[in-house]
Amino acid sequence: MPTLTLPRVTVFIPVHNRQHYIVSAVDSILAQTFEDFELLVVDDGSTDATLEVLSRYHDPRLRVECNSRNLGIPATRNRGLDLARGEYIALLDSDDKAWPNRLARQVEVLDRHPELAQIGSACDFMDANGRRLRKVRRQPLDPDEVDASLAFYCALTNRTIMARTAILRDYRYNEDFARCQDYELHQRLSRTQRMANLGDVLVCGREHDGRFTRQTDTLGRERKREICRRALLELGIEPSEEDLDRHYALSRPQKLGTALNRDYLDWTEQWLARLDAANRRTQRHVPEALLRVMTERWVQLCLHARRQLGPGAYLRLLRSPLARRLPAACLRFLRTPRPLAS
Repeated sequence: MPTLTLPRVTVFIPVHNRQHYIVSAVDSILAQTFEDFELLVVDDGSTDATLEVLSRYHDPRLRVECNSRNLGIPATRNRGLDLARGEYIALLDSDDKAWPNRLARQVEVLDRHPELAQIGSACDFMDANGRRLRKVRRQPLDPDEVDASLAFYCALTNRTIMARTAILRDYRYNEDFARCQDYELHQRLSRTQRMANLGDVLVCGREHDGRFTRQTDTLGRERKREICRRALLELGIEPSEEDLDRHYALSRPQKLGTALNRDYLDWTEQWLARLDAANRRTQRHVPEALLRVMTERWVQLCLHARRQLGPGAYLRLLRSPLARRLPAACLRFLRTPRPLAS
């Protein structure tokens, strides 16, 4: 009886009613320069022509599995983990596409860095019709900064991640999180695992009105606040609801509007000093990494506050102990991120 040869990588695409976009996602994987993979598509009860479109493919690398009913995103992601046969699992959304060197680049990094549980990348974007947009999402590269950033926002872009399958199987997605189950998983992983991002743009995300994230903004905010609360509790801080709202806004200054005023900046300086002191007691994050992340938050807040405060925002930025402690971090947002060293 012949021995079954397992692929190095399982590329996993969960899909629900994406007949117009699934071809772009599938074709982008079948065109990868790295060839030792299987493409696992799990259909979550589509009622459109998604399965008919997939049936037209005859590439042996493509496996299509179907849920018996609509299970939702986190349960479907867990089923993908159970079905995956590769040592590594690469995630892709059904309306996005991967650039041709994505798998090769990420396999190379995970092979050379066994300490990493997963690796993400930068991501550019296209519109509903596939036209490229002038937008790139970049995430922190260094594992210590990824860990510290997760206390403020989701510092890994799920559609770009390649992970060690066995580790994700051990942790799994929390099925109570219909939204932000990726962020919740990353935050749990960060307690014991190392994660990083590449500066390379390896995936193109599609922006369109049908994305689940656009349809569930309120739920997303609620879930992100809960993840931030857990991160703060790990630091030994039990936030009030007002503090939690303000902490959540630290990474979203564009949404603050007129609330981004002198009072908010006063609170921010005191709050970040409190986080620093708590972290030095608990050692939850590498202190220098958390300081770098907090200083970047402070810089971005002051830059956005200039619309309200004018030149006073720059004076506030330069006079802050945060800027004096780590002056180089004030310029980090101007630098192009470099890939993780091989």
